[in-house]
Amino acid sequence: MIEPQTYHPNPNGLKRVAVLTSGGDAPGMNAAIRAVVRTATHNGIEVVGVRRGFQGLHEGDMALIGPRDVANTIQRGGTILLTARSHTWRSPEGRAKGAQNLRDWQVDGLIVIGGDGSFHGAHYLQQEHGFPVIGVPGTIDNDLYGTDHTIGYFTAVETALDAVDKLRDTGASHERIFVIEVMGRHAGHIALEVAVAGGAEEVFIPEDAKPVDGVVEIVKQSLAKGKASSIIIVAEGYPGGAEGVSKAIHEGTGQETRVSILGHIQRGGTPVSSDRVLASRLGEAAVYALMDGKSDVMVGRQGGGISHIPLHETWEKRKDVNRDLYRCAKTLSV
Repeated sequence: MIEPQTYHPNPNGLKRVAVLTSGGDAPGMNAAIRAVVRTATHNGIEVVGVRRGFQGLHEGDMALIGPRDVANTIQRGGTILLTARSHTWRSPEGRAKGAQNLRDWQVDGLIVIGGDGSFHGAHYLQQEHGFPVIGVPGTIDNDLYGTDHTIGYFTAVETALDAVDKLRDTGASHERIFVIEVMGRHAGHIALEVAVAGGAEEVFIPEDAKPVDGVVEIVKQSLAKGKASSIIIVAEGYPGGAEGVSKAIHEGTGQETRVSILGHIQRGGTPVSSDRVLASRLGEAAVYALMDGKSDVMVGRQGGGISHIPLHETWEKRKDVNRDLYRCAKTLSV
């Protein structure tokens, strides 16, 4: 539900909040941390930074951080708080230790910046220990229900598109077909947007596990039209990935293909302006959500406004790709 952007001046007497980043890093996480720290400070609230995500929370790796600690970080990729995937947090005993550490630090609420796995961890903390938690969507995959975009998505698309443009140059020079794999284990948002922006001849996404054989006819048609090179975009979650698509093209047409797997390069780099602005708004909104007594929700942006979505809905409800954009990709590939 999208709610009016009016906030009350800390009616619950919030005095100290904690913030952590968890799971895969995403460009813009530092901008979100910065927004949390400066919004809290503006409202007289202290901030505890938790290093290495839930692993650090379990181990008590925490310290007070202030506005000067987040200076000159809005333009930096990665996360200054570091991140890790915690196995100990998956057990009730691990979460109990983390909850005790928060109480020992006299923390009144926790802000978790991450994806669906991170939100699971936050949700269980709230359910088992009644601890107030707010999620901030930080993942390049853009696969969380309840927000139009997630922090890091815009930068990942630009990074992948830059690589596609470069590969198109070399593909045209050598009259080759390039099959390019972008990130997206369960979602094709990056692949679809890069395909349209990069002028790809075809795109394969997990949401539409169409037979790979169809690409053979597309390549044949492209050759018949005089196209000497082609760009095929594949999301990593598509069955068989780029290697499978490349093999089908070579076996079906005899044409020389090259596979390029972009991988983790999409997670790094300076966040673009859209990610910095989104992260700043959501970091601010997370603090205000705690101040207003909200818990077990994710703050998101929908239709230009702030939304508050129950954490469990962010992974239980499916966020589909833009089907109009998918149609557009097909139309413009002729």
